[in-house]
Amino acid sequence: MLYRKMPKNGDELSILGFGCMRLASKEDGSIDEERATRQVRSAIDQGVNYVDTAWPYHMGESEPFLGRALADGYREKVKLATKLPSWLIESREDMDKFLNAQLKKLNIDHIDYYLIHALVGDLWDYIEKLGIADFLDKARADGRIINAGFSFHGSGDEFKRIVDAYDWDFCQIQYNFLDEKNQAGTEGLEYAASKGLGVIIMEPLRGGYLANPVPPAVQEIWDEASTKRTAAEWALFWVWNHPEVTVVLSGMNEDAHIEENLAVADKSYPDSLTEAELQLVKKVERKYRELMKAGCTGCRYCMPCPEGVNIPLCFETYNTLYMSGNADETKFMYAARLGGVLSGGEAEFASLCVQCGKCLEKCPQHLDIPMILESVVEELEGPDLEGRLAMAREIFKQI
Repeated sequence: MLYRKMPKNGDELSILGFGCMRLASKEDGSIDEERATRQVRSAIDQGVNYVDTAWPYHMGESEPFLGRALADGYREKVKLATKLPSWLIESREDMDKFLNAQLKKLNIDHIDYYLIHALVGDLWDYIEKLGIADFLDKARADGRIINAGFSFHGSGDEFKRIVDAYDWDFCQIQYNFLDEKNQAGTEGLEYAASKGLGVIIMEPLRGGYLANPVPPAVQEIWDEASTKRTAAEWALFWVWNHPEVTVVLSGMNEDAHIEENLAVADKSYPDSLTEAELQLVKKVERKYRELMKAGCTGCRYCMPCPEGVNIPLCFETYNTLYMSGNADETKFMYAARLGGVLSGGEAEFASLCVQCGKCLEKCPQHLDIPMILESVVEELEGPDLEGRLAMAREIFKQI
């Protein structure tokens, strides 16, 4: 495991952090505690020392899970990060209420890295007026939090304004080779680093889109490289190639993916990619932009939909339609997965959308969700949907 130094405090943090938004889960969606605990502890045993969670992850169960998973001496081996749910704050008192509740849920007396969650400009303005600076100052002074930061999903101009608005220790941004000019982007990454902030990276694989499945047209480009790497390795190498990056978070829940990430984190140095390799990544980026139809990362902030639409899964399947090149299989799986055949639940089709617009204000990517859902309906539903749904029920009944 390689480590990089947090600029303001000198902490040596593993360049790979364990993100706990997508923990190993059971069929009903609840955390598979035995498996997830084993995975978290195994990663720590192999050098990971930064673990990230938040109030809403796994419907509020991620923090209590970590409180248990980090028992038996594991808490002392890591720097633990969690986040204040900024969108739930209505008063200065709420800030302390949530922090104290999180300390209790995590079964700890302090949080090493505490973030104001999912900031954009308007939300920052709102909580700034409520006294967020006073809250952070006092929480640091009384030892409940050690380092103060924020995670961000707004525009580049808003990012710089928030960086300059408080004496932050670190920040967390979405960054990958498709997001160089999106949200904070490369300009924001470099700006935060120039101000002495450590930078934590989320969505290095853009919700998994950059690793699985790899579109054949993209794989052809990767195959041109003289040094062979998996798509996930290329994406991670590219992020770690930036010396301004301190930690890259990965929402790991598959043993094979964890081992692959750990192996890459043992050899990813800043400024190590050659110019030819960087140009290859740029070529892949252009191909993805030709193929992708929805820029969703699967963060699920838009959920639950009041009409029952599974928005992230609709978008995932929509992108798969264009990235896999297999229309028949994708349409069949859309019927099976969104029709409740595999989950045993209610239908979650895009056509259930009534364009209420409630999802629009929640999307960190600022996607026009209702409009994209219309395209999903047009491309993946149609008159053959009932036939595919009936076929899926028959096939999966036999498994």
